[in-house]
Amino acid sequence: MNLMRRPVLQLNASYEALRIVTAKKALTLVCKGVACVEIPTNIQAHPGIFIPSVIRLRAYRHVPIRMQVVSRKNIILRDGERCLYCGEKFKPQDLTLDHVIPKSRGGDNSWTNLVSCCRVDNHRKADRTPEEAGMKLIRRPLPQTVHTSRWLLKTLGAEVNEWGPYLWSNSEGDKRFAFN
Repeated sequence: MNLMRRPVLQLNASYEALRIVTAKKALTLVCKGVACVEIPTNIQAHPGIFIPSVIRLRAYRHVPIRMQVVSRKNIILRDGERCLYCGEKFKPQDLTLDHVIPKSRGGDNSWTNLVSCCRVDNHRKADRTPEEAGMKLIRRPLPQTVHTSRWLLKTLGAEVNEWGPYLWSNSEGDKRFAFN
């Protein structure tokens, strides 16, 4: 992995997790004096310059309740890497996105109309609604909220131990995302 593309957690001045940025972006913010390093790594980008793991903005940045980008990656993360028709778990590369209301019938690319789907079920459903195809969603697609953004950050940062205190790792989180 390119060292400058390594993920770094960016915090607001209030220690609220904002987003994940690249090491290059994080070092740029630190060098400009916009952010400070909260947790460094032991990896050197240059002699004496260590890549951070967590940075914090020096000034508070008001962040409105934002709409997280509707992307393939975010939809698959939201759906727990599962097909929402059969419930099976897949590798992300083996999943497709399905429009619950097909695009040909006015369906849009929104959080409430896109679901992760295996190729077999996507082919079976084709250009029909789930009811017309005789298929049932195991859970309705959830709209994006501030909790979705936090849950996505927590999911993306689950493997980085030092990010835990900033990502509500001791919390059970939003129960709407759980699979039973």
